[in-house]
Amino acid sequence: MSNIACLGWGSLVWDQRDLRVRGQWFDDGPYVRVEFARQSRDGRITLVMLENARPVPSCWILIDAENVSAASAVLARREGITEKNILRDIGRWSMGAPDPGSIPGLSEWAAFRDVQHVIWTALPPKFEGEEVVPTADAVVSYLRQLEGDSRTRAENYIRWAPRKIRTEYREKIEDDLQWIPKDSLS
Repeated sequence: MSNIACLGWGSLVWDQRDLRVRGQWFDDGPYVRVEFARQSRDGRITLVMLENARPVPSCWILIDAENVSAASAVLARREGITEKNILRDIGRWSMGAPDPGSIPGLSEWAAFRDVQHVIWTALPPKFEGEEVVPTADAVVSYLRQLEGDSRTRAENYIRWAPRKIRTEYREKIEDDLQWIPKDSLS
């Protein structure tokens, strides 16, 4: 059986739900270019890949699946991605392929860990219903106006993201809203 790694940098790390895995999360994943740039249906601002974002270290775990297609389906189910959108919204890489722009050095990282395939959530940025990258100021302004359960969910997502995910937007959120990371996989 091939080793298939799943990369994580957001809620997947602390809330894997029914994701079938082998072992525990490791905190020495490849560097990924992610940012808090997706407004979700429940009001949170979530981390998504952006090719021009600052690279940060990711987390990873082995997926319990027969092949990369089955692993992608398992991740899609956890992420609420429909079957018809798996190829668009679940990123995949296999040994021998070039490194994706948002994951520089993936080939070397995978070879060192005897990983033949890597998958990740590849949802696009979204803000105000459009597939656009919001500015850090727009994200902070949006988060500041949230109330009740929406604010609690948004704050928890940002605070529970692994501490080492030090993005430009996270630093602004911490400075402006004081949403400091909680203890999670660092």
